[in-house]
Amino acid sequence: MNEKYNQLKAILAEIADLNHAAALIGWDQQVYMPEGAAEEHGNMLGTLGKIAHEKFVSEEVGRLLEDLKRELPSLDPQSDEYRLIRSAARDYDKETRVPSEFIVEHAQVTAMAHQAWAEARARSNFAHFQPHLEKVVELSQRYVAFFPPADHPYDTLLDLFEPGMKTAEVRAIFDAVRPQQVELIRAIGQRPQVEDAFMHLAYDEQRMWDFSRDIAGAFGYDWKRGRQDPTVHPFCQSIGIDDVRITSRWVADLPFALLFGTMHETGHALYEQGIGRQWSRTNLSDGASLGVHESQSRMWENIIGRSHAFWEFFYPQLQARFPAQLAGVGLDQFYQGINKVQPSLIRVEADEATYNLHIMLRLELEIAMLEGQVAIRDLPELWNSKMKEYLGVVPPDDALGVLQDVHWSGGMLGYFSTYALGNLISAQLWEKFTAQTPAFEAQIRQGDFSSLLTWLRENIHQHGRKYEPQELVQRVTGSKIDPAPYVRYLRQKYGAIYGL
Repeated sequence: MNEKYNQLKAILAEIADLNHAAALIGWDQQVYMPEGAAEEHGNMLGTLGKIAHEKFVSEEVGRLLEDLKRELPSLDPQSDEYRLIRSAARDYDKETRVPSEFIVEHAQVTAMAHQAWAEARARSNFAHFQPHLEKVVELSQRYVAFFPPADHPYDTLLDLFEPGMKTAEVRAIFDAVRPQQVELIRAIGQRPQVEDAFMHLAYDEQRMWDFSRDIAGAFGYDWKRGRQDPTVHPFCQSIGIDDVRITSRWVADLPFALLFGTMHETGHALYEQGIGRQWSRTNLSDGASLGVHESQSRMWENIIGRSHAFWEFFYPQLQARFPAQLAGVGLDQFYQGINKVQPSLIRVEADEATYNLHIMLRLELEIAMLEGQVAIRDLPELWNSKMKEYLGVVPPDDALGVLQDVHWSGGMLGYFSTYALGNLISAQLWEKFTAQTPAFEAQIRQGDFSSLLTWLRENIHQHGRKYEPQELVQRVTGSKIDPAPYVRYLRQKYGAIYGL
């Protein structure tokens, strides 16, 4: 077995190299690419994707996997070898259903769609993006058709991001948490609002950028294996364990978005930098799922980055950098201000109490698009009506509404629910960590996050894709994804802030 196992790993390593090269081009596309180079980038991504795909679905890989699968009964199901073979076989089955020509077409269509989205967003003109989104949705429908019928067509797309999860499971989880969040938001709405005028003053961009870098470093981000750059829509990009990059966005009238966005992307990057080296250049060198990935970013951004204990240590440093804006703002007022609950237009700037409603809105629209129940041209109107229904606010234009997110331009239908799942998982993991680490709050008050990072490395990061998301969450917390810890977290935190 060892010989064939090593042969498989050698092929997976070459495929990983091709995918990392494509990731580097994708990163450049969103950070430094000249405006007119979208088609060139699309061609490069298409070629690399085709080569990687054809190398993986080759007869040689098929024979190796067939031989290795016969060895699985003799292996420990928890062993690295068992998990790598099983995961590669699962990926092979999925990839062999997708023609190489589709991979190329998808890369080319989404490269052009991304460029059109950026232009449409800048001009707040959905009509410019509409034909590209129609092609993206059509590609998603064709992709689903490559697979056997599922309980719901959306299952096939969801499985790309949350392996093993079903649309019905996600809907059940959302149905359980939605009324409790709505109840909390209504209760908060009846209380006096907190003061946050200091968050909307003029701040120096470079000083905020420098402070965000300090925070990322304090969390444990390894700058020798990463970098930070400006972009339109913040993201984290792994180009291998030793090259994990983060991006941030400066919005003049929302200056703290850069800071909390950097915390968010740092959470993703810490996960990628912490994946076990035994998984480097294999199909398991990635997060367990996007929901688990999002649990890391939301934990560092919100549970840590918006906690009182965190700012007991870092607020004097922030005040020293911005004395004109913050000299008269006390710690408690600052803490309340950065945790203000107010329905808003933009998902990435939404507070913790309302954030999941943004996700539920997108999930409903994605399912409707996939089912063909929605005409793409009608999306802006549908988006606005659902924003009114869910959050009581209506976007004044497309840029602040249907065009605000980059995901659809990249063909990532099936992605959005992972954000809300990440919130739930983050609270579940946090409850487990704090139960095992009584001194955690004292450590955070000293700006020391080493025990949390070590715990996450041992329980989550090092495993990469070894476990499916529900399996991993259950291994660590004792249960599958459960909304109850998140609801408890929200009620305790905002009950104290708003005197509920």
